[in-house]
Amino acid sequence: MVWVWLLAGLLLVGLPLALLYRPLGSYITWVFTAARHNRVERVIYRLIGVDADTEQTWPAYLRSVLMFAAAGALVLYGLQRLQPLLPGSQGLPGVPPGVAFNTAISFVTNTNWQSYAPEQTVGYAVQIAGLTVQNFVSAATGLAVAVALVRGFVYAQRGTIGNFWVDLIRGTLRLLLPLAVVGGLLLIAGGTIQNLAGWTDITTLAGGTQSLPGGPVASQEVIKELGTNGGGFFNANAAHPYENPSPLTNLLQIVLMLLIPFTLPGVFGRMAADKRQGWAILAAMAIMAVGSLIVLTALEAQAGGTAPQLAGAAMEGKEQRFGLVGSVLYSATTTLTSTGAVNSMLDSYTALGSAPLLLNMLLGEIAPGGVGSGLYGMLVIAVITVFIAGLLVGRTPEYLGKKLGPRQIKLASLSILVMPALVLAGVGLSFVVPGVRQSVEAALGNSGPHGLTEVLYAFTSAANNNGSAFTGLDAGGSWFVVALGVVMLLARFVQIALVLSLAGSLAEQEVVPTTAGTLPTHGPLFAGLLIAVSLVVAALVFFPVLTLGPLAEGLH
Repeated sequence: MVWVWLLAGLLLVGLPLALLYRPLGSYITWVFTAARHNRVERVIYRLIGVDADTEQTWPAYLRSVLMFAAAGALVLYGLQRLQPLLPGSQGLPGVPPGVAFNTAISFVTNTNWQSYAPEQTVGYAVQIAGLTVQNFVSAATGLAVAVALVRGFVYAQRGTIGNFWVDLIRGTLRLLLPLAVVGGLLLIAGGTIQNLAGWTDITTLAGGTQSLPGGPVASQEVIKELGTNGGGFFNANAAHPYENPSPLTNLLQIVLMLLIPFTLPGVFGRMAADKRQGWAILAAMAIMAVGSLIVLTALEAQAGGTAPQLAGAAMEGKEQRFGLVGSVLYSATTTLTSTGAVNSMLDSYTALGSAPLLLNMLLGEIAPGGVGSGLYGMLVIAVITVFIAGLLVGRTPEYLGKKLGPRQIKLASLSILVMPALVLAGVGLSFVVPGVRQSVEAALGNSGPHGLTEVLYAFTSAANNNGSAFTGLDAGGSWFVVALGVVMLLARFVQIALVLSLAGSLAEQEVVPTTAGTLPTHGPLFAGLLIAVSLVVAALVFFPVLTLGPLAEGLH
């Protein structure tokens, strides 16, 4: 019966994605290629002093990204620290400096890692003016970087890759905002709350009393999913009935998470003037996503592990309203898309069931990944794949008419090594440095392999801009607040710097003609190579630590 429900869930999610793939892909392509700026955009450009008709070199594009992120982090940090002075603070004090730093970095990097209980820490002003705003612009930043990389493949003998400010504003105003309005109204119709009410005392089923806040939940919920951000208005995230009231809203949120990432390969194909290229990327993403979901469902359905065996089923920690399939489908989606939202307790998944969730992120979250970050991550893998294939046949590798020389391969290789280096360094320091190790052991809810998995998951989530967590780990201590903040910052912007540098190097080249020896990059063979390279890279880097964590626990 589980597999019947899974098939039904896949059909209910896949149908709207398939129906929207072409029209939304065409619209996004127009958003980033249209020659004219609308009236509102021109006013914004004038206010910020930007010449919207001038394109930027990759260093200038990168400087704009970094300056905008730095300004956003400072503003968000200030809003949290000055919270008691803001309207709608709900009587909450200023956020402590360490947590404010971690949160500012988290939301600016599109991670939305939350080392605090939101409803007890931040009021409405911070939620609206700080967190929700960053949900929009951090997603738009990732989208802009992806489009810049696509331009690198498309442009010929040009030293520019677009204008960041134009891409940012168009992505926000023309794409994310309209979709968020529609999605928000659907969530409200489905029962997600949207108000400015204060705290309300309610009587629980057990006869006790509990105080729950209202708030502008739907407006934040929709962009947290649509922008693959993930931060919840409530500490329970999408398991909270105010955020995710029913199985219908659960499915809607899954669709919102997948909508833009699964549409962007079509945008890539259109901008490259060869839609088949987009289909190959999409096929690789979809096969890895469905494969991961099937494995995760099988592992959870067999109820292996100590907790499920004691409970009699793998439902411990899962939301009864959504059932096993609704919980698994949601969890797979959030780790595949770098969203990080949760509707069930990931720490309660079976020992082996946690492995696919980890692997979804350890692949670099490219199937389909986050808004923008998934596409540029997969294109970097495509560059590596073409290079390996070129070595096998003894030819200079080419992708979309661009030769891939030492510079391009070095940049692509460094880009895919950023995340593993940060994850393994963070986990290693957590257990090797004596003073840090004591702090980590005190924060762990479990010892042994499961404790290692909790720490591995935390650093993996931070390095992939995901934000989900195994809640058996208390990440509110000074080590995790600082270390995870640094990892989020470096993982996001070092990779963006390398991707933009790659885009600039490609844009400077001329387009070489296709010959009989050119590897076709639009068919099933190339899609299969993409999958193989993605899995091999992750396996070579992370297999040792996985054997000490979830695999050791599951096979014990």
